Amino acid sequence: QVQLVESGGGLVQAGGSLRLSCAASRSIFSFIAMGWYRQAPGKQRDLVASITSGGSTNYADSVKGRFTISRDTAKNTVYLQMNSLKPEDTAVYYCNAKRLAGPATYDYWGQGTQVTVSS
Repeated sequence: QVQLVESGGGLVQAGGSLRLSCAASRSIFSFIAMGWYRQAPGKQRDLVASITSGGSTNYADSVKGRFTISRDTAKNTVYLQMNSLKPEDTAVYYCNAKRLAGPATYDYWGQGTQVTVSS
């Protein structure tokens, strides 16, 4: 069983910063990738940023240059540093981990953490 525990959400003014953390219950090298998704009310859940087991990163165009995904392999934790936050960044942010088992890919999700950016 894989558990992902997120923390770090909250309320911040536009232009401010927050750092989200996602602690995994097993080595993050057991996943082919980990990432952060977000879902605003009435909208679909979209990828924000991801990092592969090899360390390659990928970002949504809307957050490039403002958000940074990183990891601490000793702590089995992935971070999302969010700078220059905008009201449109308001959403529930979910940590995701993908595990490859044979031909199948399994997705694991955290419980979500609310990020609210006020104007």
